[in-house]
Amino acid sequence: MTGAEALRAAVRRLEFAGVDGAAGDARALLAEAMGVARDRLTLHLTEELDAGTGARFEAMLARREGREPVARILGRRLFWGREFVVTPDVLDPRPETECLIAAALDGPAPARLLDLGTGSGCIAVTLLAQWPGARAVASDVSPGALAVARGNAEWHGVAGRLDLVESDWFAAICGRFDLIVSNPPYIAEAEMAGLAPEVRGHDPRMALGDGGDGLSAYRALAQGAVGHLVPGGRILVEIGWRQGAAVVGIFAAAGLSGIRVMPDLDGRDRVICAHLPDKTA
Repeated sequence: MTGAEALRAAVRRLEFAGVDGAAGDARALLAEAMGVARDRLTLHLTEELDAGTGARFEAMLARREGREPVARILGRRLFWGREFVVTPDVLDPRPETECLIAAALDGPAPARLLDLGTGSGCIAVTLLAQWPGARAVASDVSPGALAVARGNAEWHGVAGRLDLVESDWFAAICGRFDLIVSNPPYIAEAEMAGLAPEVRGHDPRMALGDGGDGLSAYRALAQGAVGHLVPGGRILVEIGWRQGAAVVGIFAAAGLSGIRVMPDLDGRDRVICAHLPDKTA
């Protein structure tokens, strides 16, 4: 069987299994099985698949039919142009989170930033790579997640500027920061059952929701930011697309100012930015 024949058959199988984006997923898995770059796959589709390649492709295809995400199968995810290792200990980074990166980069480069609930480290590592003069602290309650973040920081050459701390939000965080960022667990318990199998069955539950209304993290972030931002410092958080008004209210009640809600590429509320008032300004 040629690569082209295997690809056509794979797309049909994934479509039958109800997989969205079946064609792209099949190409990604075939490229991995053949050991070629995804953007070079077309050049190799006329080649016959040897037994080993066919077996690798079949094994990965069966996992995707079972609704395991491609990033979980490959063990890595592309985020802001860089690949990040992902394991069962961390949330699979989403394209929507790149909106938080864009919002952060739209402001001044911080000397010191804090990433709370870092998971794979994709936010902190990306920002450090974009801001070579910055230093960061990244925290998580999961030692497994911190190990993944450490590996990703080393892979991208920023480990020397990143301190990793096991902490429940601000509990073990010291000092003040120019920028605080977070993609916290924001899915309400009532929404869990409606999540796609790729999410519900493979992301760590504690990285998805808080077991309640999905807003508890924002309450902790807002209160803690007041004591950990420098005057005039920024906090940026990702939100669920229907949470904008609620999170704005939480941030305003904590004393943060200049609160803005920013959309994702689909025009839905996705990122909230706020500042700690600078009393000297």
